[in-house]
Amino acid sequence: MKCRHCQANLTLPLIDLGSAPPSNAYLNYQSLHGPEKWFPLRVLVCTECWLVQTEDYTGADELFSADYAYFSSFSTTWLKHTEQYVGDMVQRFALDANSHIVEVAANDGYLLQYVKARGIPCLGIEPTTSTADVARASGIEIVEEFFSVKLAQQLAARGKQADLIVANNVLAHVPDINDFVSGFAVLLKSTGVSTFEFPHLLRLVTENQFDTVYHEHYSYLSLTAVKRILERNGLSVFDVEELSTHGGSLRVYAQQRGSAVHETSQNVAKILECESAAGINTASFYANFQAKANKVKNDLLMFLIEAQRAGKSVAGYGAAAKGNTLLNYAGVRPDLLPYVVDLNPSKQDKFLPGSRIPIVAEAHLIYNKPDYVLILPWNLRTEVIWQLDYIREWGGRFVVAVPSINIE
Repeated sequence: MKCRHCQANLTLPLIDLGSAPPSNAYLNYQSLHGPEKWFPLRVLVCTECWLVQTEDYTGADELFSADYAYFSSFSTTWLKHTEQYVGDMVQRFALDANSHIVEVAANDGYLLQYVKARGIPCLGIEPTTSTADVARASGIEIVEEFFSVKLAQQLAARGKQADLIVANNVLAHVPDINDFVSGFAVLLKSTGVSTFEFPHLLRLVTENQFDTVYHEHYSYLSLTAVKRILERNGLSVFDVEELSTHGGSLRVYAQQRGSAVHETSQNVAKILECESAAGINTASFYANFQAKANKVKNDLLMFLIEAQRAGKSVAGYGAAAKGNTLLNYAGVRPDLLPYVVDLNPSKQDKFLPGSRIPIVAEAHLIYNKPDYVLILPWNLRTEVIWQLDYIREWGGRFVVAVPSINIE
């Protein structure tokens, strides 16, 4: 395979998680009687531009289908984050009713609802019908397509150029990253700003966040790689912030390449130096990732087996993509984890892909009173523990498997 950015041959492996179905391909009762599509899940590192990327085995249309099940609005932590983001951007860049904001991967309108509430014209781009319909129902204009240079040109020709383009947790989700970024340069006004948020590769590797690897994530991003990609495709980075979301993320600010509207912050050099000091552009940085993932897998299986032998019950919480990566890699099935609770009604009464573990409503926790609750979306650990604190009334305890088994 060649690098999706610079076309160099990829020879350095990061991790091999065997095979798995797409992480958001939840099953209903009817599909339980049929086969699932499983694809190899391997990640490689480009030693030329240091873009880390999943080996291609399937197309985006199979991963982001019309009934895509991830709805951003079901995390209160994420909603608070995005509301704060909108307020910060409006203030920093003096956005008002005469401005235009575009969000790429608008999902269910989780962010643009706050833009709309401020009376700022906005447009969402979202290829999945299930989430786009929810956004439209709240009065948000949605273009139901994958973002590309071609779409950007069409929107620009219709006078839809943007003062701010938002790209939260989508840059990693695109197979043709050069075409995708080039579209931002087309759609952005000459004085406009684009922001890109993504989980930071540095944190992913150093904190053993291997369960964030799944087919929908085509790339795993550092500022080192993103800066090169943006500059090659018509943008330039002028600022970067470190965020706590998704286990540690970056928010990169970009403007048109050659623009002098915004001075380059010292934060850019600071983060680049931090990555360099950690060795992110050396092969040795990636060497032990597989072994650390294997240990988590083995420790999780040991915990589940020992709990069962001791007559203790374990429930899962959060039918998240990262949980599916973990459970399928470890080979966990309903005999060890009989059900997973999720607040999203569109996931309830369905089954996790691969493991086929039932997804149920929260009432099951209260009725069954499990001894342990395994939190699968560990990045929402604080929120989940606060929501489910009542399990302590019957002696219930919380378990997180990543970056290592922890029981509290």
